[in-house]
Amino acid sequence: MEELTAVGAPGLESLLALELTELGLRKPKLFLAAADAAGRVAFDGGREEMMRANLLLRGADRVLARLGTFGAADFGELERGVARLPWEKYLAPGRPVNVRAHSRKSKLYHEGGIEERVAKGVGARLKKKCSLERTDAAQLVVSIENDLVAVELDSSGAPLSRRGYRLETAKAPLKETLAAALLIASRWDVRSTLLDPMCGSGTVAIEAALMALRAPPGGARRFAFMDWPGFDEGQWRRARTDAQAAPAAPFPKIIASDRDAGAVEAARANAGRAGVLERIEFSVRAVSAVAAPPGPGWLVTNPPYGVRIGEGKDLRDLYARLGKIARNLGRDWSTTILTSEPALARATGLAFDAGLPTLNGGLSVRLYTSRSA
Repeated sequence: MEELTAVGAPGLESLLALELTELGLRKPKLFLAAADAAGRVAFDGGREEMMRANLLLRGADRVLARLGTFGAADFGELERGVARLPWEKYLAPGRPVNVRAHSRKSKLYHEGGIEERVAKGVGARLKKKCSLERTDAAQLVVSIENDLVAVELDSSGAPLSRRGYRLETAKAPLKETLAAALLIASRWDVRSTLLDPMCGSGTVAIEAALMALRAPPGGARRFAFMDWPGFDEGQWRRARTDAQAAPAAPFPKIIASDRDAGAVEAARANAGRAGVLERIEFSVRAVSAVAAPPGPGWLVTNPPYGVRIGEGKDLRDLYARLGKIARNLGRDWSTTILTSEPALARATGLAFDAGLPTLNGGLSVRLYTSRSA
């Protein structure tokens, strides 16, 4: 049994914990007071649970495996503590490492020194010098708080957001994992209509279609754990087989539109690469021209923010039109949006919740949901 950590967007830990629970992964818990707590949710498991988390989590960027914790008040103790960890289970001798160090309230505060001593400790255990590299290296996360050291190894490799389909982008593209988080926060039932009237490059609609297909988001990629000594190919095949499920029946109506014809063209291309082009109704139209079948349904979208695309009264008017559309859809519709300004959310006239704060491309945003229009 190991302690595993799913890492996602900061501020959305509750959504990640919900997803872990719904996947049947055990005892998800939030980090409440750690130097690098933002976006992290711990859960119990071994290799099988680690594989399932990488394969199935839609809102996580990576999954870390905790190798151990120990006390260290100086660099010698740090190096010796690292050397006691079972690196032979995870790394081949001589494999370079990339160490990301976080330190708070500790005598060990020089992050460059921490990284060097960690590499020396790994090399001592494997009896071969271990170099520090930034690329093509095993990714280690070392957190030190109050002289307590936690060492974690990234089992994912490339971020889990890289599904492989989004090669075409429109203005202000939304990361795949954040689009999935919007859908999770909305509590879409994966049966009713899903509408995105400002679809941009189509990420929300594509993630919705993949959810409805029950398609594992990591089903067509490699992971870092596949290079670990003792990787069990048979166990991985079984995990992938177990992850396959029948699509939602009947398949929900997914409607995506944008006033920008170029954005819709990009969205179609991305949907084609994701294998869901025929599952989404794309069109070029202004927000004011959007229509949808009778509810129940969910409106989920990432509208423009003033910082990125426009500003001032024009944006407030756009949000007001969005709110009018949402209300016209009926009381059995829910609305979820991501935006940078509470004033823009208020301009919709919808009764949003307090919102979950997070980041999108380094910009502070909030994820708002209105359960009825």
